[in-house]
Amino acid sequence: MEPTRDCPLFGGAFSTILPTGAIDVSDLRPVPDNQEVFCHPVTDQSLIVELLELQAHVQGEVAARYHFEDVGGVQGARAVHVESVQPLSLENLALRGCCQEVWVLSGKQQVAKHNQQVAKEVTLHQALLRLPQYQTDLLLTFNQPP
Repeated sequence: MEPTRDCPLFGGAFSTILPTGAIDVSDLRPVPDNQEVFCHPVTDQSLIVELLELQAHVQGEVAARYHFEDVGGVQGARAVHVESVQPLSLENLALRGCCQEVWVLSGKQQVAKHNQQVAKEVTLHQALLRLPQYQTDLLLTFNQPP
């Protein structure tokens, strides 16, 4: 198992555990203030932690699908396909006291990188944590390129 390190997020508001070699993308390029982005130095896998405005007009599984499709739109995906959406039990979650519901989604998107023309199929795994008392949707996206 790869060694890990504790990594503060959003100025220390909370933290996560990452592999020691994970690269903070904000050291390489600008990252929006509502995101923390990390990538693996060899595999191109990435983890994006986003604090988003609560989308109160969508609930449950529909909310998970909404955010997946929104990410696809932002990335200019040529195709998006949801493979599975499941609720996650709050029992073992550190944020269970403030989290209303959690959904886990897996899917694929056809996406071209920044300066490339050819789109590649990328597998995405997302976890959506709904935090209505903070008017926030916390979205974790793990990108697994081919």
